[in-house]
Amino acid sequence: MFNIDSSEFLLVAIVALVVIGPKDLPKALRVVGYWVGKARGVSRQFRAGFDQMVREAELEEMEKRWAAENARIMAEHPPAETVPEPAAPAYPSPPVDPVTPAGTATPAHSGTNADPVTPAEPPMPTHDAIEEPVMVEKPQILPATPDVPHRPEGAAS
Repeated sequence: MFNIDSSEFLLVAIVALVVIGPKDLPKALRVVGYWVGKARGVSRQFRAGFDQMVREAELEEMEKRWAAENARIMAEHPPAETVPEPAAPAYPSPPVDPVTPAGTATPAHSGTNADPVTPAEPPMPTHDAIEEPVMVEKPQILPATPDVPHRPEGAAS
């Protein structure tokens, strides 16, 4: 970055040792390190602010492009003036007989206009017809040697 060769750096170090002296050289190097750190922090902050401005400018440019593309698409495909009505079902549902309970088939000879293509819905099962799941306990695993009594971990012999 600064094109300082090792011989030039050695010359600067010898001059600093002679001018500042060996007693005050560590204090001077600490001060120089402090100010170099401050300069790096300021440059990092400046770079972050600059990057943020670039990102915001790019975002504004992309939003403008998106708005232009959206306007072009809307001009090519204008919205419909009226909303079409939903199509009628292909097979109308059979009329409901208020006397017959829901879910039972209407007899064909009763005179109603039942659709022979549509089958009757099966009745819903009642609570009694639903089986409850049976809980099965896991078998216990017994020790491999049944003649030796089992002792807990901390028990004395």
